[in-house]
Amino acid sequence: MTEQTIHKEGIPLLGDKFPRMEVQTTHGRMTLPDDMAGKWFVLFSHPGDFTPVCTTEFYAFAKRDKEFKDLNAELVGLSIDQVQSHIKWVEWINENLDVEIPFPVIADGVGDVAKKLGMIHPGKGTNTVRSVFIVDDKGIVRLMIYYPQEVGRSVDEVLRALKALQVSDKYNVACPENWPESALIGDKVIVKPAADEKTAWSRKKDAQGYDWWFCTREL
Repeated sequence: MTEQTIHKEGIPLLGDKFPRMEVQTTHGRMTLPDDMAGKWFVLFSHPGDFTPVCTTEFYAFAKRDKEFKDLNAELVGLSIDQVQSHIKWVEWINENLDVEIPFPVIADGVGDVAKKLGMIHPGKGTNTVRSVFIVDDKGIVRLMIYYPQEVGRSVDEVLRALKALQVSDKYNVACPENWPESALIGDKVIVKPAADEKTAWSRKKDAQGYDWWFCTREL
């Protein structure tokens, strides 16, 4: 089994290809990840329509949609509700909170997608937990976060993680805690560790940072 293979025995792992699935959404039928080819996407599940915490999340994601698009990323919502419920809830948010939901919401009525992605907690009935999958422009799962039903997500953190992944890919570096506002090194990034002694000793003399295994640089 290669790193790009779906793990048949459970949910996809980091580095796996996102499982191909045809879904019904508020924007019509979609095939993931095919319809996002060349783009990143953020798939996030919520426990149910017309619930307060989920409404705050949808409002926040909608307000930041352009920031995701500026990073070549699309948002996709999901819950185990029928598409008619999604449409009505989206309409309610638009009319009552004065914000348009610009992204599609998957209607996973029988829970097939949720089961495939590990979004259902056995102790929480049939509702989906708050899952986040960040998938890159090649259809590879790059990040997964799971929250309990009672705790809402931070859209700032989802955006931050997306930016960090893209920076890591582009510059072949690692991003520190809370980058670009790390408590220790601010907006610097971390140079990947030396793989041989010569490079290690050279870095100890010349590189920024704290030691040969902890070198930093500006972007």
